[in-house]
Amino acid sequence: MSDTATAQDEQSEEPLSAQDRMRERRTTAYRGATRILARGGARASLRERLARLQEAAPEAYDLDEPSDIYGNGIVEALERRVASLLGTEAAAFFPTGTMAQQVALRCWAARTGNPTVALHALAHPELHERNAFREVAGLRTVRVTGEPRLPTAQEIRDFPEPFGALMLELPLRDAGFVLPSWEELTELVEAARERDAVVHFDGARLWESTVHFGRTLPEIADLADSVYVSFYKSLDGFGGAALAGPKTLVEEAKTWRHRYGGMVFQQFPTALSALAGLDRELPRLPDYVRHARVVATALRDGFAASGVPWFRVHPGEPHTHQFQVWLPYDPDTLLDTAVRQAEDTGTYLFPGFWAQEGPGLSMTEVTVAEAGLEWTPEDVRKAVADFVTRLPGTPL
Repeated sequence: MSDTATAQDEQSEEPLSAQDRMRERRTTAYRGATRILARGGARASLRERLARLQEAAPEAYDLDEPSDIYGNGIVEALERRVASLLGTEAAAFFPTGTMAQQVALRCWAARTGNPTVALHALAHPELHERNAFREVAGLRTVRVTGEPRLPTAQEIRDFPEPFGALMLELPLRDAGFVLPSWEELTELVEAARERDAVVHFDGARLWESTVHFGRTLPEIADLADSVYVSFYKSLDGFGGAALAGPKTLVEEAKTWRHRYGGMVFQQFPTALSALAGLDRELPRLPDYVRHARVVATALRDGFAASGVPWFRVHPGEPHTHQFQVWLPYDPDTLLDTAVRQAEDTGTYLFPGFWAQEGPGLSMTEVTVAEAGLEWTPEDVRKAVADFVTRLPGTPL
């Protein structure tokens, strides 16, 4: 290659944007961190993800069995496992939760004759699915409340128009992974029944709700007419979801799954990772939830002693193994501070993104999983103190 061509190639290589440079720094810091509260598989390398599945797979399923074709074999085994865990008659595997919930609610709409779905203003379909309920499924959503909590039974009783289904996101992620009390939930369901509405649980993170409710998964699922669960949000699977409920509903849902393009030729990697997650992560979730409360208390103590002008750990006692931390700085400052701390010390206290929640106010989500069980309260307080010393002297 001539010197001219080499020079042209060098000139054609555009420098990385600030956003790309930060992405690279975050990836390097995450992989190199020696102390972190959660190490989710989604941010691991392909080699690491495959190695972990290879380790867990022989215990999760008989690898000498034939692979699945259009939903049989290991996919059916996963469906039976989910139905058993939730205490429902049947379950259907779906490639995404977005598809599963559209199918569930359109099936219920056909049965009730009412396509209106009552939900929270912060529910996932309202914020993160590009109006799919309306644009794809032909459903109409109405918002019961926008308060950072689940709706109340009285709000359901007083809602000024009829609806065919009530969808409850448990926990409500964008409000801080919050749950109602068991008494509030049962009264809420009863209020919907009084209005002849079916109840559907968006249970993407339902697996970790047993500690807060003090009830088993079958007891929780029994309150609803149908339940959606995810295999990757808390179980660290490759993806996928399941819709659980009465056998007649699930059979109809499988028909709609095919129509939606969800009848994938082979899904054994995703199904196998889901089974492994049910074996490995599901039994550990209660420990994660309990330790998240320890971490949240230590974070609160650390920030109180650090001299920051304001902070919030929400909820004060986490309802699950995830919660929010709010600080009075802009997101870029907090993101850079977290990465610098990881680069300098190996401790990555806040590896997530920071979202702008108001002028000079940002929020990040904290997850406590297996790696976080090693942290003592003193470890957390020391990490907070070090983090704060790296912040600018005056917040925005």
